[in-house]
Amino acid sequence: MISANAKRFEKIVRRLEKAMPEAKIALDYDDEIQLLVSVMLSAQSTDAVVNTVTPALFARFPTAAHYARSSPDVIGQLIKRVGLWRAKSRNLHAAMKKIANEHGGKLPKTREELRELPGVGWKTAGVVVNHAFGTPAFPVDTHVGRVARRLGLTRQEDPDKVEKDLSKLLAPALWGRAHQLLIWHGRRTCDARRPHCSRCVVRSLCPRRGVKESD
Repeated sequence: MISANAKRFEKIVRRLEKAMPEAKIALDYDDEIQLLVSVMLSAQSTDAVVNTVTPALFARFPTAAHYARSSPDVIGQLIKRVGLWRAKSRNLHAAMKKIANEHGGKLPKTREELRELPGVGWKTAGVVVNHAFGTPAFPVDTHVGRVARRLGLTRQEDPDKVEKDLSKLLAPALWGRAHQLLIWHGRRTCDARRPHCSRCVVRSLCPRRGVKESD
């Protein structure tokens, strides 16, 4: 039997889809390796900033082998505008070296394998398999977690636990799309400091948990 929360969540997704059919990942990339690199760089940084550094990075390093033959110092010089660039340059070099040496230069296709790469966590791996391979996953970032809690779909704070709660409520075929829609809703309407409830398309379906101030 489908729970009331599951039915409500599906209605929320349908309304958000109708309001934002253009919702998509904001990172610019042309292939699977570029997608992984962009998602790794986006932690603690905005997608807009990442998109300013990746054109030169992708031109310099078109394959995993090119990164592997370089060094963290050289990679770092090209990504200085993103947050935590020193650690990211080391992780990028190590991850690409592993892809080149252990996976034939091809991106691993499972979330579990991706998580074994240096600097790649469960959330990053989920984003990559969603967009690169169409594999159902419901990765949780700050926007997804915040919106899900306000909607009363979870009470958890830990991203992995939030993902488990949300995944139970929707069919796997909707996970990737719901993930993207909640991100856009969090950026456009359900702001962290002052959510714009007066223009929210899912207001009638939202208990507004934890919302102290809105317009």
